[in-house]
Amino acid sequence: MEIIDWRSEMNPPKGGWGAMLPRPANGIFSLEKTVSEILAKVKEQGDEAVRQYTLMFDKVRLEKFEVAETEINEAVGMISKQLKSAIEQARTNISAFHNHQVDNLSAVEILPGLTCWRRNLAIQKVGLYIPGGTAPLFSTLMMLGIPATIAGCKEIIVCSPPDTAGRLHPAILYAARLVGVTKIFRVGGVQAIAAMAYGTETIPKLYKIFGPGNQYVMCAKQLIQKDGVAIDMPAGPSELLIFADETANPAYLAADLLSQAEHGVDSQVILVSFSPSLVEDVNLEIRLQLANLPRKSIAIRALEKSKAILVGDLATAIDLINQYAPEHLILACENDYEMASLVINAGSVFLGHYSPESVGDYASGTNHVLPTNGYAMAYSGVSVDSFVKKISFQKLTSKALQTIGPAVEVMAEAEGLQAHARAVSIRLKDIID
Repeated sequence: MEIIDWRSEMNPPKGGWGAMLPRPANGIFSLEKTVSEILAKVKEQGDEAVRQYTLMFDKVRLEKFEVAETEINEAVGMISKQLKSAIEQARTNISAFHNHQVDNLSAVEILPGLTCWRRNLAIQKVGLYIPGGTAPLFSTLMMLGIPATIAGCKEIIVCSPPDTAGRLHPAILYAARLVGVTKIFRVGGVQAIAAMAYGTETIPKLYKIFGPGNQYVMCAKQLIQKDGVAIDMPAGPSELLIFADETANPAYLAADLLSQAEHGVDSQVILVSFSPSLVEDVNLEIRLQLANLPRKSIAIRALEKSKAILVGDLATAIDLINQYAPEHLILACENDYEMASLVINAGSVFLGHYSPESVGDYASGTNHVLPTNGYAMAYSGVSVDSFVKKISFQKLTSKALQTIGPAVEVMAEAEGLQAHARAVSIRLKDIID
């Protein structure tokens, strides 16, 4: 982890923050040619192309993509009681938080005889991409499947990359059953995104696709939008920014930084502080904790893209946080509530010394599918709303049309849209006559 020399880089100039903190995913569209070719081939050749790419990238040739009920039953039997209990506790908390997001708006009488209202309707067919690879993210399946079920989605399809034996991790299959997934396919990577976007002989075409992934998956999700397929957000490699003052525990901070660094080699973690001694202590703790970390090699490569930054005052720290717009933000400081009120760009915020980011990854209840790469400036994390479309309705009585109609006529004529005006005028004439 690079430490900026506070003697020469103390309070680095704001104009240079972007160059100082480049995202590892900034070159994502250099992958566009390769990803576009895969998307096009799957769109044209369907299952056969998916089969070929699965053999190429996952080193397994599959005859059947869909996971059978017998395999799910077998997987359920392989899960320990302790893990089942933990997953069920997480489901309870995630469900409790997301159930509060259900929004049923009542009708509003704008003026006598003019009533407007809105209905929430579930997106009928959604696809959930669940990364496998070096870590089977069954927790992500819960973060996506639970709000989809609460929203009332009719078809909830899961795609996840298989191992070299062509199987999915038992915990992914158990979580899928627990949250109400309708079909599971052992397909990963760009070919999975393509299959869900365009449909194949086996995998249905879906209306909206959710889920994080590597840079190839992220690029594929952004490209399919050109073909009218909706996505949740541009969710790429994991990232964490921690602001810490002298009250923070260096061991806690090191553990938090490593918890995100171990996600993948393209993850990024940032430490911001006023205290040079705290930064030194954290770096010592990182070295100590790395020694016994099973994913040490992955974490080290992520740390190469990461920094510790020393700033001179709270205002600078807040500005840096909001410009970086982190996916995850930990405020490990005495005045955490005060700082939190000033945060305007972040995916999910963790306050105080006893709120590790990993609780949000698994069981606190908030969603961990969040905007990365600075997209927290404009995007929210996944919620029940992500699986819902909202349709507006209105009804006017003749009296209401008499009240509002003249204003509509004037505005339509000013825009040169005579037919718009006539649609009102023809009715008003009948009402008055």
